[in-house]
Amino acid sequence: MTTKQFLLPDLGEGLPDATIVEWYVKVGDTIRLDENLVSMETAKAVVDVPSPVSGKVLKLAGGAGDVIVTGAMLAEFELDPSLPQRAEGQDTGHHHGGAPAPDQSVGSQDPAPDDRVVASDEGGAISAAGTAAAKGHADGARAEPGRDAGTVVGAMQSSDAVRSETAVAVGGVKAMPAVRAMARKLGVDIARVRARGADGTVTMDDVKRAAADGSARPGAAPTPAAMRAHFEAARPAAPAQRSTLSQAGKPMRTQPPGVAASGQPEQLKGVRRNMARVMADAHAQVVPTMLCDDADLHAWIGKQDITARLIRAIVAACKAVPALNAWFDGDKLTRTLHPHVDIGIAVDTDDGLFVPALRNADMLDAAAVRGAIGRLRKQVEERTIPASELAGYTISLSNFGMFAGRYATPVVVPPCVAIVGAGKLSHDVVAVMGGIEVHRRMPISLTFDHRAATGGEAARFLKALLDDLALPQ
Repeated sequence: MTTKQFLLPDLGEGLPDATIVEWYVKVGDTIRLDENLVSMETAKAVVDVPSPVSGKVLKLAGGAGDVIVTGAMLAEFELDPSLPQRAEGQDTGHHHGGAPAPDQSVGSQDPAPDDRVVASDEGGAISAAGTAAAKGHADGARAEPGRDAGTVVGAMQSSDAVRSETAVAVGGVKAMPAVRAMARKLGVDIARVRARGADGTVTMDDVKRAAADGSARPGAAPTPAAMRAHFEAARPAAPAQRSTLSQAGKPMRTQPPGVAASGQPEQLKGVRRNMARVMADAHAQVVPTMLCDDADLHAWIGKQDITARLIRAIVAACKAVPALNAWFDGDKLTRTLHPHVDIGIAVDTDDGLFVPALRNADMLDAAAVRGAIGRLRKQVEERTIPASELAGYTISLSNFGMFAGRYATPVVVPPCVAIVGAGKLSHDVVAVMGGIEVHRRMPISLTFDHRAATGGEAARFLKALLDDLALPQ
């Protein structure tokens, strides 16, 4: 009997692990070469990983929600010689950070020939009877200066391999992996969702519609009375009122903090897990310094798009002081100034922080900026955003003021040099010649890496940004 262990490959994002979303097989099943084996969630998306062999499934590593380290065993198979197998040395189309093919440049959007994620025979993705070790990506290798390690939250290694996802029929339902993940998140039975997509594919909108109207909850369709009873039963009981008095009405000693902890530890996964790593790395590497001031918007004429004005002001500041529209390599002490302005827009989600790149912001008018940001936000929400859109920005913007807060200390994520934070709009009393006036103002916070830029450069950058925001239109 010949057995093969399949080790979790690097799914093209340089992350040390991935989370199991759904197995498409169980132990004892027979699977054919390149059939979908498992759905895995990374910091960017939910992707299907195909089987590297044909044969009987002997072992599966963990269940839904378990985190698997890259290079660890994902599954073990008993090979079936009567079924198709991949020839030794055959290129699978999924590599681990090698040079791009001659006819495909880094960042190309051309899909792989078979339009699927394909597991690699290289880099220890598969080992015979578990003897081969995984080809490490955890050796601390850093991105080359010419290539950005852009990320969800700015620090994911980019890959030369380009992957496209296709809708896969599982259990008679045809849907993208991201759509299945959304259905699980919303508590929707995808088998009961009315498919409105092409060729009977269940779309993201179909799942959200079903979640909103309650037409596809797991199990039989409940009656309205049963639904009310269910919600009443599911409603948490009101917590008991705490008191410093005993039942007899006498004062009692309270426990000091830390004696007992409530709640259960939650393992960080996917985007939030990567965010924790990125922020820790940024804290260890960058020498952050912050400047803050208020942009006076009193001269604005009519209703204006605040985000578009912020983008325009950042572009104006980058042109006035290019030192902050740059990348910095702390190991080699080299600085790269960029002639173009690609702005990373921080997008907050329940799963964690995404930073998609608004490309060529210096070439866009207000309408184009609004359209591009709308597209990026929709792709982030649906988890369909390409890896190329999460990499390579030259400066960042966090518009946290749309929720709350005046000033902040936004985190600079290498290799970027600066990030701009926009606080909540306010109406402030301002001294003017001959008296006082009430002006609409926007708090601006600028964090920069003091290794790469001087305080004077940062101050001039901030002034140029404020001056542009102060223009009437």
